[in-house]
Amino acid sequence: MAASEEHSALFPIFVLTIIALPLVPYTIVNLYLTFRKKTKTINCRCSACFHSGKYRKSIFKRISNFSTYSNLTVVLLWVVVALLALYIKHINTEHTGSLEFLIQKKAYRRLSILYHPDKNPDPEAHKYFVDYISKAYQALTDPVSRENFEKYGHPDGRQGLQMGIALPQFLLNIDGASGGILLLGIVGVCIILPLTIAVIYLSRSSKYTGNYVMHHTMYAYYHFMKPSLAPSKVMEVFIRAAEYMEIPVRRTDEESLQKLFVLVRSELNLDLRNIRQEQAKFWKQHPALVKSELLMQAHLTRETTALSPSLQRDLKKMLTLAPRLLEELMKMAIIPRTQQGHGWLRPATGVIELSQYNPGIFLSSNPAVPLSARKATGGSNEGYGPFLQLPHFSESIVKKIARKKVRSFQELREMKPQERAELLTQVAGFTANESQDVEMVLEMMPSISIDITCETEGEDGIQEGDIVTMQAWITLRRWNGVIRALPHAPYFPYDKEENFWLLLADPSSNDVWMSQKVNFMDEATAIIAASKAIEELKEGAGASAKEINASVKEAIDRVKAGSRLVMGKFQAPSEGNYNLISYCLCDSWIGCDAKSNIRLKVLKRSRAGTRNIAAADEVPSLEDGAEEEDEEGEDEYDEDYESEYSEDDEDVKGKDAKAAVANGSAHAGHHSGSDESDEN
Repeated sequence: MAASEEHSALFPIFVLTIIALPLVPYTIVNLYLTFRKKTKTINCRCSACFHSGKYRKSIFKRISNFSTYSNLTVVLLWVVVALLALYIKHINTEHTGSLEFLIQKKAYRRLSILYHPDKNPDPEAHKYFVDYISKAYQALTDPVSRENFEKYGHPDGRQGLQMGIALPQFLLNIDGASGGILLLGIVGVCIILPLTIAVIYLSRSSKYTGNYVMHHTMYAYYHFMKPSLAPSKVMEVFIRAAEYMEIPVRRTDEESLQKLFVLVRSELNLDLRNIRQEQAKFWKQHPALVKSELLMQAHLTRETTALSPSLQRDLKKMLTLAPRLLEELMKMAIIPRTQQGHGWLRPATGVIELSQYNPGIFLSSNPAVPLSARKATGGSNEGYGPFLQLPHFSESIVKKIARKKVRSFQELREMKPQERAELLTQVAGFTANESQDVEMVLEMMPSISIDITCETEGEDGIQEGDIVTMQAWITLRRWNGVIRALPHAPYFPYDKEENFWLLLADPSSNDVWMSQKVNFMDEATAIIAASKAIEELKEGAGASAKEINASVKEAIDRVKAGSRLVMGKFQAPSEGNYNLISYCLCDSWIGCDAKSNIRLKVLKRSRAGTRNIAAADEVPSLEDGAEEEDEEGEDEYDEDYESEYSEDDEDVKGKDAKAAVANGSAHAGHHSGSDESDEN
């Protein structure tokens, strides 16, 4: 009897332990991740973002995080832990001094009569009388037993370790139905539940890559990506994601989609000369493709009021998936495709343009930012799109300020704050608050500079076949002095981090030699990576420990000041001069990209041996089973509008004259945008 009560008292302790083991570390990790960036990451504070809820969400972000189902579950589990702790404490209080103490104080006489062997022939009653009641009598009469009881809670003194089963009493009664319940519980918890979780996890994880993108999406992006893919055609590849194809197309959506088609028809790349045939061809596509493109264009042109509630939910789901899908689309553009292991420049820049204008960030706070905003207009040679990422701007405003000789977005950024405020209030007709909103967004826009070198380690000059080391420092500056910030995106429903892509490319051959994603949000990781890279580089060059420490310290200081180190290696091509361009492309802001020319001089091999020559099987090549690119498709490069990254041959030659060349090694540095010191 007492033993069973003791076992039952252990069960809450067992449950408390099982809950606390995963709950405590999970809570600590989540609290750390929530509060570690609380001071340095800021949201846009313009009125557009405030009214859209972005700024208010940033203020209450740590509180609102607890509104998710996972965090509510954590809170509920902590409540259960607290209740169990109180219950266990209550049980211990009741049993302080063990059962003998209660017998001594209240019921010794009654229980001695009830369980005395002369009164109760039950063997269990006899055992209970000997084990408990007799000892209680000793504690009452014997001074030594009483002292032992006060010190150790037992008349016989210190007791040895007692083992118990931490299960409730009804599970210990194996007779009858309880045995079946226990068996079912063991089978369910120990066999069926783990197998079910494993099957569900494996079936879901087998469909996705490490970036939570479906494998079918990767296959589609790889197959439809072409070297001559025009920026205006990237949308057609982007919407072929398997995640979008799985969004159901309902019969009730048809009417809304028909109305939507009329509103966004001008953005669908339809040939106006054969508009009827083009419309018929558009509607003959897979219904999921039609729906995905119309919803994306509706968001770009701010025509979402025509959407039904179900379509609005579908669009929100598409926007949730868009950032990582665009990242994978970018990877499919720069993945090694040629025998030399080069990617493709044209589709890569097209993906960046799409992410700047479109699903990646949706910058504008104005009625529309269609892809056609990239086209040059009479007043501006870069289109009015860059202006539309500023609050309260529209195409008519751009035309007004163009009359005052402000024809490019860069010219607007380079103006002094007072002159810009006068322009916006007097010419554009902005109020003082609207002008201040524009200033806030401009203060958050990044200015990027590139300092890049390419050389063969330990050798003078670059010879064909050498392994060339590229070292680039990417530096970010903002007028407000902040390094980590979330971009101005009032129409995008979620926070999105800024990402930059560094490309070392040859525009004349459409080849991307080197590429790497750069992020300024995680300073700690950047410090570790830069320190390790510099240390390995200096050790390979035979530097002393003092020189290595000095170089590592300098690298850490540069990272803390807003720079990121990018390093990579590539095999030098055959002898010749190569006019390369290093691009640093931002996926979140228009007009904030940087590029610099670098002339790479490769000498004929004169060094003995085959040092640094990569083996033939190490050269990246096209994946097995990949289809050969259609020559006719390559010749049909759509030039419906010119990308801002395109250059004519004369422009390239003119800039190449400014590139630094020294004994076969190359170095180039470039600052994008205006000099931010002039703006402050």
